[in-house]
Amino acid sequence: MMKEIEISTEIITLGQFLKLADVIQSGGMAKWFLQEYEVKVNGEPDDRRGRKLRDQDIVEIDGFGSFVIISS
Repeated sequence: MMKEIEISTEIITLGQFLKLADVIQSGGMAKWFLQEYEVKVNGEPDDRRGRKLRDQDIVEIDGFGSFVIISS
């Protein structure tokens, strides 16, 4: 099942997303997390903390599931 993550801005970075989705506890963990876990954005592997995510982007994280970005 895909979890919806609602954002109130037009874009969010991958690092901010990880914290918002409760995958990590602090923004400082993002760099480590992205080195340790495979993260796919719209089906493509991506490990850039600053990767910009937009409405309807899909993020898949091994062991954590799939998420879709919803812009409010």
